[in-house]
Formats: sequence, structure tokens, C-alpha cells
Amino acid sequence: MKNLYKHIEKGFEKLTSIATNILGNSITFIFALGAVIFWLTNKRFYAQDIHSSIGDIILGVTFLSLFIIQKSFNRFSGSLHLKVNELVSSHKLARNAVMNAEEKTEVEIAELSKEYSQLAEETKEVKEKIINHVHKTEIGKQ
Repeated sequence: MKNLYKHIEKGFEKLTSIATNILGNSITFIFALGAVIFWLTNKRFYAQDIHSSIGDIILGVTFLSLFIIQKSFNRFSGSLHLKVNELVSSHKLARNAVMNAEEKTEVEIAELSKEYSQLAEETKEVKEKIINHVHKTEIGKQ
């Protein structure tokens, strides 16, 4: 059952990756723009009252905004991943397991996140011990 879930999850992640790439593609936007223009130039559009026409225009603009936002997000996300990968690869002590994290499954990302959360807790505990030790040392000197 667990193996089936992993297989389905990987398939879904591939599907969302493909959908993200398609929605962020310039050609897809051109097709969507053509569909909206066809929809708005339809004779039924002019037969509607002004409120329905405005609602249709707003819906068309919102629909096209989806493609523009997705394109912008894809570009931003790609550049951010490149920058993070560069920082990780340039630091000798960094773990390379986080490189290309965008290509990992949600389960793998959750596991890495747990590891880093545990590391953060351990670091916090060490800092608290150091602060307590320094504080006790200062009190002993007074």
C-alpha cells in the first residue's frame, strides 16, 4: 500500500510539473488570449446587458492573468533555485542533498525539513547552554 502511494505521488508530482510548465508557456498564453478574444467577440456577448459584459471581461482578464502569473513564477522560481544551488555548491561544508530540491518529492523534502528542524533545535539548545554558562560565569565574577 505504501509503495502504491509513493508511485501515485511521484506520478502526481510529474503531472503538476508538466502542468506548471504548460501554464507558464508563452504559446499557451497566446492560445488562451485567442480563446478569450473569440469568446468576447461572440454575438451573444453583445446581446448581454452591461453588467454581464463587464463580468465576462473581468473573467477573461483573470483567466489570462493565470498564465502571466505562472510564467513569472516559473522564471522567479528557476532563478532562485539556481542561486541557492550556487550557494550550496560553493560552500565546502554544505550538504549537497539540498541541491535541486525542487526536483525532489514532497516526502523527500519533508524528510530533509525534519532533519534541518532537528539540527535547528540542537543548535538552539547549544546556544542556550552557552548563554547560561556565560551568564553564570558573569554572576560568579561579581
